[in-house]
Amino acid sequence: MKLTTKGRYAIIAMVDLAINGVDEPAPLKEISIRQKISLSYLEQLFSKLRISELVKSIRGPGGGYMLNKSPSNLNLLDIITAVDEKIDQTQCGGAMNCINDKPCLTHFIWTDLNNKINDYMREITLSDITLRKDVQGIIFLRENKNVIRNQRSEK
Repeated sequence: MKLTTKGRYAIIAMVDLAINGVDEPAPLKEISIRQKISLSYLEQLFSKLRISELVKSIRGPGGGYMLNKSPSNLNLLDIITAVDEKIDQTQCGGAMNCINDKPCLTHFIWTDLNNKINDYMREITLSDITLRKDVQGIIFLRENKNVIRNQRSEK
């Protein structure tokens, strides 16, 4: 099972919100522009994130979305499950009916892998991501793209 676009985009948008929606609400249109994600797709994702109480919407001029919890209290598994994403490596969805209504020989290997993936995603918070040096480098490059372009043309 691969993490689908829904899960990936939800995580990307939530990281953007953790960076840009701290002091004031971040409009989805701005997240859409910054992350190159369709506005209508973000609206669908944020509807689910709001229902799961991971974000709150602020109406009116200057409105948008803000995190409903501290970035250090929001983990990737919360985000993935909020948008109805399931991380499951089994062929049977955990029902143990892989072959003739019985588990396959490797069923427990895949369930162990599911547990490891879930544990890993549970351990990573939005705060962890925003504090990473490589993420900080990406933010710097994006904010200074004109500087980078000029440096390339000078070479």
